[in-house]
Formats: sequence, structure tokens, C-alpha cells
Amino acid sequence: MNINNLKEVVITANQMQEIERKMFAQGMPIASLMEKAALLCSQKINQDYPLNNYQKIGFLIGNGHNGGDGLVIARELFLKSYQVKLYTPLAHKSKDLTAQHLQYAHYLELDFVNNINDLKHCDLIIDCFFGFGLNRPINNFLADDILSINSWKKLVISIDLPSGIHTDTGEVLGVAIKASHTLCLGLWKLGLFQFLVWQYTGKLDIIDIGIPEDLISAIINKSPTIKIITSGKVKAVLPIPRAINTHKYKQGNLLLICGSQKYAGAALLSGYGAKTSGVGMLTLAVPESLRMLILNHLPFALVIGLSETNIETFPSEEMLSLNKYDTIVFGMGISQQDNYVIEQLFEQILNSEKTLIIDADGFYYLLKNNFLELLSNRKYPTILTPHDGEFKRLFPDLDLNKDRFITLQKAAKRINSTILLKGTKTMISYKGEKNWIINESTSALARGGSGDVLSGFIGGLIAQTDLSQHSIDEVVATAGWLHQRGGILAAKNHTQMGVDGVTLADYINKAIKQLTIDN
Repeated sequence: MNINNLKEVVITANQMQEIERKMFAQGMPIASLMEKAALLCSQKINQDYPLNNYQKIGFLIGNGHNGGDGLVIARELFLKSYQVKLYTPLAHKSKDLTAQHLQYAHYLELDFVNNINDLKHCDLIIDCFFGFGLNRPINNFLADDILSINSWKKLVISIDLPSGIHTDTGEVLGVAIKASHTLCLGLWKLGLFQFLVWQYTGKLDIIDIGIPEDLISAIINKSPTIKIITSGKVKAVLPIPRAINTHKYKQGNLLLICGSQKYAGAALLSGYGAKTSGVGMLTLAVPESLRMLILNHLPFALVIGLSETNIETFPSEEMLSLNKYDTIVFGMGISQQDNYVIEQLFEQILNSEKTLIIDADGFYYLLKNNFLELLSNRKYPTILTPHDGEFKRLFPDLDLNKDRFITLQKAAKRINSTILLKGTKTMISYKGEKNWIINESTSALARGGSGDVLSGFIGGLIAQTDLSQHSIDEVVATAGWLHQRGGILAAKNHTQMGVDGVTLADYINKAIKQLTIDN
């Protein structure tokens, strides 16, 4: 794995421990690494929380190296004239290096307090109780202390992870600090991106402590890779600027099979999503009764009418000619009423030599006909885009609530496909081997039609991308990032309540413009 951007890399607790062991074995002193990390954190805190607004800072100091980090941060902020208070309930059990920093803090006459309530009137709390690797529940008086801090609803900065959050699974180990801001040290920890952990992390920032790239590569190449999709990666994957001599047939040919009398809007919104991608040719296959409606709203698209009877009537020859399409998207709003034409068409698509994206009601046909197992034998890329409920119906034996990311990897590996799992932190897994997290998110997308826009947009982007230059998972992650970014931009102008599917599609294009032309 080539690391082009350390801000993309996500690791587990075991991987971070192995990286640290190798650094120390190569001669990096533990004390030097602690000093460097803490100095960078103190600079970030001083920058984001200036003295004139945040004079009094309280520190929660643990007995391990996370506590040592906190003591160095406290020392540096004290030397910058902040009023520092240190709560050190585990001082008697401190590791040697942390004990040394405690001794020096006493020498500097920093203010040590014996009761958590002595921090109640601080402007800011720095959480350094526990860092990565915690795997036991927090209980007794420490749990009470954390509950007290959470009840104050003050600004809290956690160093590396909020105390009480499992590094890998994001599980709350009994109780956890609810941080306003988390400064993650060195490399992103997987637990920070698990489902619902955002309630504990607040804003996320990475603190680059200078871990050698070759050392990181040596460790993470031993297991499936996990990355954050960044704006830089998105910009690199987008198929722009276009060649000056290109034409529509070089910009991808996309087929959307979508819509029903009940869900005509799903067809329209997936068409708008595809339009936003800039795909060269777009065709929608919809029920015959919707054909003119779709044409009136999507004049840039070709529209094919499908039989709506439940008798054995095949689609026209034109419809059967799947070879001309680069990518096919199936399922948005087709409804779950049995339809012979749709079933026959779906089976043809599964057996085709085309990239296939399945969404929404497409999962019904996948399960109804026991086609899920067929996906593992497809030689061409297959992408599924479920939300949690759909995922659970597809994989009832897998528990999303236990470890969301590992569960997603297992599912993608089982069906030899790419799965984009929608959520607060959307996750993508390519066959369980290459994995992405989308750190951009907005609740404005919690609205019917958002997923239809996404499916059309993913299909259009894949159809026009040279997959010899960018892998399918990179393109799916890029589409997912822009979908979220479009929602964020739309919410700024229309509020979180005002982002319908049509508005979203428009703002995805504005997100692309902001990323490329404006910059």
C-alpha cells in the first residue's frame, strides 16, 4: 500500500501498538514521542482556544501515557499563562514516565485538586484519563467523575480518544467522556468512526506526530486496509478536467432501472443524481405509464417503457440489448410487487458482463429469488447500497450493533462485492479487503429520496471513470463523499429541514465546483 496522505489511514489498537513498538525498537525514545505529541496538542489548543476566551483549564490526568501527555500539555499551557488545574486521582499508580512529569508539575507549582468538582468552574476541560487500548469497563469513582463532567455540558477536549471509548469497536466501556473536540494522535483510530460514537467525539482533528510512512505501510499491509476518504482523494478521482476532444460516448453510458406508479419520484431523483455526475448518455427503464412523465422532467435522458402486466411478456429487443451500457443501476422505487418483466430483466443483468449497482427494492428481488449467492460468482463489479434495515434483511446472521465495520467487511467478503453502508459515518468495503469511511455527514440527508440521488450519482460516476486508473471502491467512496458534502452545503443555505432530493442533486454539483473550479 502506498501512503499518499497519512490523514487517510485508519488503524486498530493492535496496529498502533505494533507501530509504537517498532518505533521504540528503532531508537525513538518514548519520552521524546510523548513530548512531541503533547507539544503539538498544546499548540492546537492554544490556537483554537485562545487565552483571552479560555483562561481556566481543568485536566483529567490518568496514570498511563495518556496522562503523561496531559501533564506535558498542562505544563506548556501553564507557561503560556493559562490557569491550569490538575485532577490526578490515579497518581499513586502512575507509570514511570508519567510519574516524572507529575514530579515536574509539582516543582512548577501547578494547581493540583483532589475533587472533580474543583474543575466545575473551568472554561475548558482536557480529558487525558485513558488513551487507546482501553478494554475494560470504567467503574467506581472514575465513572462517577465522568458522569459529573458530562452533566456540566462544558467544552471538553479529549486527547487521542474520549476516555471510555473502545479503540476499535467504539463501544462505550461502562461510561465515556462526551467530548466537544477530539485530538487523535498520529493516526486515526477505527473506534472514532463507529456508529453513534460521534455523540462522544465531537469535532475530530488529527495530530501528525511524524510516524515514518514505511513503518506504517509495513504494519497495515498485513491486514485489510481502512482509509478515510479525503477531499484530496475525491479531487484526484473525479473525471475532470475532460479531454478537449472527448464526446458523449466516451463519457459513459448509464442505464437506470427504476420507478413504479407508487414511486415515480424515485425514478426522477435517481435521474437527477445521474445528471449531476455528468455521465455522457443516460437511459431510464421505467413502467410504460411513467414514460412521458419522466421524459417531461428529464429531457436529456432516453426513456424506455416496460410492460406493467404480470404475464410472461418480455421487454422489447431494445431493452434486452444490455451490451451498450457501461453501468446498470437497479431497484430505486420499483416496488415490491411481483413483476415478471422486472424479475427476468434482473436475472439477465446479474448474468451480464456489466458493472451493477443494486439499491432499495432491488434487494427484495435479490432475496426473493435467492440471487444473493450469485453475486459471489459475478466476474464484474457489483455494488450494494443498503441502509441498516436493508443490510439486516440481506444478512440476518450478522450483527451490525456489535462491530459495525467488521460486520460490513464480512458481508462484502461473503458476496465478493462492494457494499456502501449508509449511516452517520457511511462505510464502504470492497470484498472485505479495501475499506473506506466517509467522515463528512449531515442529518439533512435523513429524508426520502436522498438514497435515490446517491444511486444515480454513483452509477454515473462509475460509468465515465477509467477503472484501470481508479479502483471501483475509490469511485464509490468519492461519490459518497460528494453526496454528503452536497447535503452539508445545501443545509447551510436551506437548513437541515429544507434539503429535498432535487435540491441535493443541485448542491452535489456545487460541491464539485467548490472542490475543483473554486480551488
